Amino acid sequence: MGFLRPTSRDDAFYQLLADSARHAVAAAELLTVLLGSAPEEREELARQLKDIEHAADEATHAIISKVNTSFVTPFDHEDIVELAASLDDCTDFIESVGQTVVLYRMDGLMPDITAQMKVIVRMAELTADAMPRLTTMKELRDYWVEINRLENEGDAIYRGLLRDLFGGAVTDPIEVIKHKDIIERLEQAADAFEQVAHRVEGIAIKES
Repeated sequence: MGFLRPTSRDDAFYQLLADSARHAVAAAELLTVLLGSAPEEREELARQLKDIEHAADEATHAIISKVNTSFVTPFDHEDIVELAASLDDCTDFIESVGQTVVLYRMDGLMPDITAQMKVIVRMAELTADAMPRLTTMKELRDYWVEINRLENEGDAIYRGLLRDLFGGAVTDPIEVIKHKDIIERLEQAADAFEQVAHRVEGIAIKES
């Protein structure tokens, strides 16, 4: 006979995970504004982005604290902690882009970065929409399939940006390094959302 976990519905876990995902949405939306703003406006927007990142950290700590003080959890302790950490990574990578743009004092950005950001914002929205569905583990497959499709779309945009960058779209060597760093950080953010989807898929399969 297999081990049966005691059943107990604790909506606080789902609420905390949903809160964490919403911080990623807020960060993605604010980064979009920052990237489209004038250089002199970016420092204040980066401060606001840092505030969101701090709030996301607090949400992660709250999840881990609840896991550590709960005998019964809706699914495995380790899975909850790893999912919380993956959600936090999404906000961290997004926030790092904003801070780096300010640090580098960049005057302009390559046009297709807008397309890269649209993919990331959509991934963030889908992730936030998916978290409440963990309560039933239903209607989640469409989420991770679409996240995977978006990540592939983001990969194509990423490769196109690198091709254009090294094809002469930017000529100053220092500026090439700066742009490459921003492009790669955005790609890391997209990868982080895909990692969240992988964790959700693993949990759903394990709990089915």
